Amino acid sequence: MRLRGVRKSQNVEDRRRSGGAKGAGIGGVGLLVILAIGYFAGIDVSPLLNDMAQPQQQATGELSAEEQKAGAFSAAVLGSTEEVWDQVFSEQLGRSYTPPVLVLFSGTTQSPCGGASGATGPFYCPGDRKAYLDTQFFATLPRQLGAKGDFAAAYVIAHEVAHHVQNELGILSKVHQARQQSSKRDANALTVRLELQADCLSGVWARAVDGLLEPGDLEEALNAARMIGDDHLQKRAGRIPQPHTFTHGTSAQRSRWFKRGYDSGDVQQCDTFGAKRL
Repeated sequence: MRLRGVRKSQNVEDRRRSGGAKGAGIGGVGLLVILAIGYFAGIDVSPLLNDMAQPQQQATGELSAEEQKAGAFSAAVLGSTEEVWDQVFSEQLGRSYTPPVLVLFSGTTQSPCGGASGATGPFYCPGDRKAYLDTQFFATLPRQLGAKGDFAAAYVIAHEVAHHVQNELGILSKVHQARQQSSKRDANALTVRLELQADCLSGVWARAVDGLLEPGDLEEALNAARMIGDDHLQKRAGRIPQPHTFTHGTSAQRSRWFKRGYDSGDVQQCDTFGAKRL
């Protein structure tokens, strides 16, 4: 993805200099299993990581060159989402767009939605209208999840911003209310539709920044969508896929809805809640 010259967002809250704890190394297979558990179960698995980790070492207040690069990349991607959604809201929805804040952290941090850690992966908290990202997740994507390429990392940020778009449109609150009145199985099904809609909205963003894409970028995003499908993650964790526990959708569904958004560039095409087939 060509980001040189792209405006970097100022809506970034960098907590990585605050001296948060950094854990010692965990075996690749063990980390993958823990990440998968947290991802498809929707729980904070940081206690499991703490049990497996060696004594913690306090991080210094200085960022490494790699961390600085990750921060600049995140700010540029976020800046692109601001321009895209400002235009889409105006032209397609007839309203204004208020962008979210992206919180960058290292190790663990706190949010109104609970403790945030690299174990739970990136997430959006409607309580403070902020997206949370441990930039070490960029390394986890290719090394542990098989999602290589900078556009795969950009897709992750775009997906969390898409949840903010859903919040701006009042979709998150409606789904939350419906989930509270539903069985666990039905609540999971609603969450799947919510996540697939975010994938589709990420595709809308990707189409709008097509001029920044390099050969292979689109396939990187589609591959990332496949690699973090519930069925794929459960298989990688050594489990038989159980559709009633899915909360994000299958690999095929995630890549299909992302491509639908990319092909159409139309928010209205992202109505997963009205779709008979996901």
